[in-house]
Amino acid sequence: MKVYAYLRASTEEQDATRAAEVLIKFAQEKGFEIAEYFVENASGTKLDRPKLIELINTAGEGDVLLVEQVDRLTRLTAEDWSTLKRTIEDKGLLVVSLDLPTSFAALQADDQSFTGDILKAVNRMLMDILATTARKDQEDRLRRQRQGIKRAQDAGKYNGRQQTEEGAKKVKKFYQQIDLGNNVADSAKVADISRAYGYKLIKMRKMEAKL
Repeated sequence: MKVYAYLRASTEEQDATRAAEVLIKFAQEKGFEIAEYFVENASGTKLDRPKLIELINTAGEGDVLLVEQVDRLTRLTAEDWSTLKRTIEDKGLLVVSLDLPTSFAALQADDQSFTGDILKAVNRMLMDILATTARKDQEDRLRRQRQGIKRAQDAGKYNGRQQTEEGAKKVKKFYQQIDLGNNVADSAKVADISRAYGYKLIKMRKMEAKL
């Protein structure tokens, strides 16, 4: 059995570093080593995530997909989560999440007993609940953001990020690069802005599009 860590860092590099440190500590406490790390920058609301797909393709039957929290793996709709879960199960992977202690049993010797089967069933149910909660939290967060922007717009107080002429040109260049299909890191580099600001611009564009 090999253990593969999946980390999702949507903004800064240190987010992945912090999560990696948490997983390493967990691995040491449980007495196993992490074979490989897969760091994703794509949103957990998307089914198409290159690093997650790479991990699934790399791992074999009986291997473990390790995450810090279930919402690092999914904030998907119920339909997309069902698709991802089926893909993981068809490959024979076992998901272990630090916020779901019942999943830790996957790190032990294979238990074919009745108790082991019950534990697996309970674990699947709890993971579905956490996946649903993660999606709801995401939708609630987006709704509050939309409401806040709408109220500010109605009050005449929201015009996006205030920018100098030079800053506006950089933002325009960044969006042009994104529209050409380039990733956030490369687009930010071309536009001479920070990657963190690039992600904020992407989030802002998505929010304004939903108003």
